[in-house]
Amino acid sequence: MSQPAMGGPVAPWPRMVSQPDRVWSVGELTARVRLLLEADPELQHVWVRGEISNYKHHSSGHIYFTLKDERAALRCVMFRSAARGLRFEPGDGMTVIAGGRIGVYEAGGQYQLYVEFLEPDGIGALYLAFEQLKERLRREGLFDPARKRPLPRLPRRVGVVTSADGAALRDIIRVASRRNPRVHLVVAPVPVQGEEAAPAIAAAIRRFGRFGGVDVLIVGRGGGSWEDLWPFNEEVVVRAVAESPIPVVSAVGHETDFTLCDLAADVRAPTPSAAAEMVIPDWYELRDRLADLRQRLERAIYLRVRMARDRVERLAASRGMFYLRDRVLQHRQRLDMLLHDLVTVARRRVEDRRQQLRALTGQLEALSPLAVLARGYSIARDARGHVVKDARDVAPGEPVEVWLHRGRLLCRVEETLPGGGPDATATEHGPETAKDEG
Repeated sequence: MSQPAMGGPVAPWPRMVSQPDRVWSVGELTARVRLLLEADPELQHVWVRGEISNYKHHSSGHIYFTLKDERAALRCVMFRSAARGLRFEPGDGMTVIAGGRIGVYEAGGQYQLYVEFLEPDGIGALYLAFEQLKERLRREGLFDPARKRPLPRLPRRVGVVTSADGAALRDIIRVASRRNPRVHLVVAPVPVQGEEAAPAIAAAIRRFGRFGGVDVLIVGRGGGSWEDLWPFNEEVVVRAVAESPIPVVSAVGHETDFTLCDLAADVRAPTPSAAAEMVIPDWYELRDRLADLRQRLERAIYLRVRMARDRVERLAASRGMFYLRDRVLQHRQRLDMLLHDLVTVARRRVEDRRQQLRALTGQLEALSPLAVLARGYSIARDARGHVVKDARDVAPGEPVEVWLHRGRLLCRVEETLPGGGPDATATEHGPETAKDEG
């Protein structure tokens, strides 16, 4: 029997009546099909349009998905080396155009498209990547207006992140020299286009943030194509701008150009020259304004002083001021009298205290042991330093020390005599009671 086919009638399949010349294994047949497909040059450079389904971005970096339309489905794989160049993030339901070659995955016995190039259908990959990253960073709050900081009014040092040989740097230097030669520019030269540009720009911004030394940053470049300006749309640059502790002015391209760096920066300038105009104040304008403010301040002070002087003069001439003046004079006279009385009473009290002190001093001198010695009396002390009040307190042969009005006598007792005071002793036994050893 024959079966209809798209290409016309097909010859009937013969029955196997004898052993065939060759029986293929599954692997051999699959390899044969692969060779036939890979030998067709048209299948090695094909472009396919379809809708993505079963999308999976493997941890290895490879991407697996299926392209389908209303009639068929095609398995696709995009290896890590090709996936690294994607400017956007594919997803299920997205219509794309894929370029690559047709091959066979022998382990699964399926043919598939090995994708080398992938682009959204009807929209550029860069634009889609721009919109995807913009939306993701917006949800994180990196573009929130509440995060914007004001620029310093009088910066002394301005950091510039741009190409060392670009027109942007020359424009900034020209504007700075014209507006304020006292402002210092600190330049971090970086590439501003190409694959190395984005990491270099981000690193320069972070270096300024770590080491400081500048009051504000200008980040940007001159005009160019959408691809030329793309480094300022890279996530690493946008995050560096948003995280900078120093206020950032984004000045990328011309006025019509727009990048994600502009959204993350504190201020967007339409051109690098305009950024310099925003950041660097006009020294001569400041000088003139300062002189005007000084004149206005001096005039205001003069008027305030004159008004105050007139008010004082009017108050001084008023009747109330005469009354206050008279009261002040009366209180001053009263104060003088009180001060005189106070001095008089104080002097009298001091003299009374002096007389009391002299009387007490006389009494103290009269009672002083030194005064008694001066009248001819003496004090005797034994060997232990005790005052001898009774002759029986010492024995013959013991030393005694006799204190006189002037000097001392070191004596030894020869004899002790009982009895009364010195008159009785002198009468009964004579004047000598001890022998001087000194």
